[in-house]
Amino acid sequence: MLVDSHCHLDFPDYTGKIAEILAEMRASQVTHALCISVNLEGFANVLRLAEENANLYATVGVHPDQLPDVPGAAASAETLLALSRHPKVVAIGETGLDYHWVKGDAEWQRERFRVHIRAARLAGKPLVVHTREAAADTLRIMREEGAEQVGGVMHCFTETLDTAFAAVDMNFFVSFSGIVTFKNAADLREVARALPMDRLLVETDSPFLAPVPHRGKTNRPAWVRHVAEEVAKIRGMPFEAVAEATTANFCRLFGLTLTGQPSRAREQT
Repeated sequence: MLVDSHCHLDFPDYTGKIAEILAEMRASQVTHALCISVNLEGFANVLRLAEENANLYATVGVHPDQLPDVPGAAASAETLLALSRHPKVVAIGETGLDYHWVKGDAEWQRERFRVHIRAARLAGKPLVVHTREAAADTLRIMREEGAEQVGGVMHCFTETLDTAFAAVDMNFFVSFSGIVTFKNAADLREVARALPMDRLLVETDSPFLAPVPHRGKTNRPAWVRHVAEEVAKIRGMPFEAVAEATTANFCRLFGLTLTGQPSRAREQT
């Protein structure tokens, strides 16, 4: 069993293809996937996918690269809290900081991140955090806003080992995408080797970042298997052990049982 802990199946790349995507997942023994919200305007489509498919779940949030004037980019803590009450919504995000795409004064981005952390604390649900070229500010704001109280995942991780351990110390998991299969990702493979196995997740970030041997194609949740296989190779573990551990980690973080039903209480570690 495998879980794709981060994908965007509401994107236009998959219009009319959801049945095909789900069939591919079954064939690759990818049992569940988490569909990630990037703005409030598109949240209804993310939620619809989760409502219509028992093995899909949803998040609610606004991606840090959504400029303030983009429709659906405004998100108060109260709005996020209200939308997060749906039983198929298991986390707040995608949120965080991105200084690669957003240049100049990014105070609005930092304030939005703070709002998401506050909403997660109110909801009692974990965070899905994106950080790019902004690790120091990301960790600082997480500490200042008490993100460790709910924990979460540092998705599509590409930062240093020190950043990874700092996140783990705040009750966060670290998720690896297809990037870990790329030839130029030696430093990232060292992170995947060094972290505790009980803090690792795997993802596709579909439709982006297709893993080797599919690099350059539109990514698919079924291909999370290649990510898990690479992590197994890096750590010198059987693939089955990585699949079992990352699935258990996903369920523990998001308060789900292996059958996809909410557990009585989400374990905090």
